[in-house]
Amino acid sequence: MNAEIKRFWELNRMYSQLRDELMNILTDEDLAFSPGGGNPTLGELCRELGETEYAYARSYASFTIDFSYRADDEQLARSVERLKAWYAQLDSELQAALEALSDDDVAGKEMDRGGFRVPLPISLDIYREALLIFYGKVDVYAKAMGKPLTQMWRDWIA
Repeated sequence: MNAEIKRFWELNRMYSQLRDELMNILTDEDLAFSPGGGNPTLGELCRELGETEYAYARSYASFTIDFSYRADDEQLARSVERLKAWYAQLDSELQAALEALSDDDVAGKEMDRGGFRVPLPISLDIYREALLIFYGKVDVYAKAMGKPLTQMWRDWIA
């Protein structure tokens, strides 16, 4: 893996550990929670995060990011075990896509983000920002549910 991409990827993996910790404390019943109004359920938020990672995994082959993908497995929003398995698969796919990048790709290509272009490592940094946005939303949901989160979560997010 290109050294610069590897540095960003290793940092992203630390942030992904928060998602994995979250999955270890959630129940299927928790996924059905919504704070009301037009807000999605927690499970739907989790599915959206997977759809975002899917877009990033695919983008490193085409150098264009496309957020139109929607998972057709309705159980993803209802099953913690399905989400865990899907996230593990997506993590593997994203890592494989990053490992396939050549040094020339990283040095010379940019990611088309639909109106602007960024260097490939910066696109990976933007993915980390998507993780942080997700965690901010989940933190609100967890507080509304009275669900205690891990110490790592409290140190990094809350």
